[in-house]
Amino acid sequence: MQKTTTRQLTPLASFGGPLSNRVYLSIRNAIFALIYQPGEILRKGEVCEILGVSRSPVSEAVAKLANEGLVNVVPQAGTFISRFSMAEIREGAFMREALELAAVEQVAQTITDEQLDMLRSNLDLQRGLVNDQDTFAFFQADGEMHGLILSFTGYENLARMAEYSWVQVDRVRHLHLPSPGRIQETLIEHTAIVDAIAARDSELARSVTRAHLGQLIKYLEPMEQERPELFDAT
Repeated sequence: MQKTTTRQLTPLASFGGPLSNRVYLSIRNAIFALIYQPGEILRKGEVCEILGVSRSPVSEAVAKLANEGLVNVVPQAGTFISRFSMAEIREGAFMREALELAAVEQVAQTITDEQLDMLRSNLDLQRGLVNDQDTFAFFQADGEMHGLILSFTGYENLARMAEYSWVQVDRVRHLHLPSPGRIQETLIEHTAIVDAIAARDSELARSVTRAHLGQLIKYLEPMEQERPELFDAT
């Protein structure tokens, strides 16, 4: 009997670019959405079956994921989804906070009406997603808002630097956003940031952004104790 699987990955048609990159993005989305759990083995054959591709693009995608620290390739054993590391999470959060505080301070001084409209449109989207309780889509809109603020500085590499430092943090956020009331709280915090930027108040913008970013560690530290199987013991 032919093997079947119920695991869902994002269809390759959702992405552009070379096949190996589309496979990489599909697996990466699944890792971030916790479809693949930390510590779980990533079976290339299963990925090939789900996405309808050969092993070659899957192997290329796995190599890229390994470079990001999202999977561990163990010779003679297999490929495993990386467990969360609180040390890496704290370091990533520290780096991201430094970048975002500098960015929001500048943007509060230089924001244009068009840019402000973009932030407010994003907030409107977030409100709709909160009403729909669509946590995953809210997560994406959340990232887009932070990306907009970084891009408004005019520094082309800033968003790339922030994304690189935030990989492990972004991934672990999927654990706490579904917590009861968290996306509603996040929307309130985001609204405070946009309101401070709109008021051209750099000091307030820094303050509310710092408070918002600081919520992550507060939520995650108890989770490390509650679900130790998801975290690296070292």
